[in-house]
Amino acid sequence: MGKLFVEANRNLSTTLSIGSWVADATRPRRLKFYSLLFGSEATPADVGIYFVADRCTAAGTSTAVTPRPLDPGDAATESDAGESHTVDPTYSTTAVFAVSCNQRGGFIWTAAPGRELVTPATASNGLGFRTPTLNGGTPAATLGIYAEEQ
Repeated sequence: MGKLFVEANRNLSTTLSIGSWVADATRPRRLKFYSLLFGSEATPADVGIYFVADRCTAAGTSTAVTPRPLDPGDAATESDAGESHTVDPTYSTTAVFAVSCNQRGGFIWTAAPGRELVTPATASNGLGFRTPTLNGGTPAATLGIYAEEQ
């Protein structure tokens, strides 16, 4: 348990998620998300992007990404992450973060202390990250996610 980082990449889609990060099915732990960094490495264009973090109860189907500990002395994670979804996570109707941005700009969000996005220690529960609205294209994008496992 400790502080972890996940990088999720994909060509943005209005129908499929960039990534998800959920509690492990056998030994679930709470996750406290404290920073999100979003940007596009595509050729600059004017694409409006609506970015949302939603609670989810199942991770969907994606390419596995191993959460990396920020302190190499920390134990291995008890959580599961994925990118480039081919089947979306099972979303609840509860968005916990939303921002509109432009492909040319991106964004960085860092939680004030005690205001992190917290998920339950329940198997396969966590957050999914998606772009349900795009205006002008489907650029390649990267999402950096920082969380603490408890």
